Amino acid sequence: MAGSTMQKRMLAAMRPNGLGEEPARWQQRKSAQTRQKMLEAAVDCLVEGGYAGLTTARVAERAGISRGAMHHHFATRIDLVGAVVEHVFYQRMRLFLEDYLASMAQSRDERLIDLATEAHWRSVLTREYAAYLELAVAARTDAELNTTFEPAARRYDEVWTAEMIESFPQWRDQWEAMKLGSDFAIAVHSGLLLHRPVFGPQRVEQVLRMSMESIRGLYRTEG
Repeated sequence: MAGSTMQKRMLAAMRPNGLGEEPARWQQRKSAQTRQKMLEAAVDCLVEGGYAGLTTARVAERAGISRGAMHHHFATRIDLVGAVVEHVFYQRMRLFLEDYLASMAQSRDERLIDLATEAHWRSVLTREYAAYLELAVAARTDAELNTTFEPAARRYDEVWTAEMIESFPQWRDQWEAMKLGSDFAIAVHSGLLLHRPVFGPQRVEQVLRMSMESIRGLYRTEG
């Protein structure tokens, strides 16, 4: 029950504009479904073609909709980009929570830190994280994109940080250590993802084991 409450609270905090309760009227439901289809197509375009490939024309073609329908929902490319940024952060949070909570339900409390770390690494390997990386890299040199991306990234970090103390009660008296462990896992996993083609499976696994031991050691030391 606690996990379900946490999930609802975190997803509510990250919920994109336009994504709420299912509309009662058929026409509104159809419009919401079309919008969702466009956003999923936009993620595909982003992952396959980078930020340069994220155009309204390509998204419309990928989603199988008319240019007019695309324009109805997203009049400009930056309107589309803003919605995609929100969508990607929301989906990242949703997928991580579903994975983590499913693992947590089948394990002991003392393994929560391991489970969260493992679930985060799996989340880094997803299509949604690939889309996030494309946006993050592009935002470094695109000021217009960054005005949307950076606030969303900060919001994601704030929501997760605020919930950690509820998710891991055994670290409640070790707040700074808990935040450091989370930051460490995020930094290691994102860097490891970028180096994975060069490192290969064996070196990747070695780094993952070392990072897990470091996080466990941080908990033992602070405890």
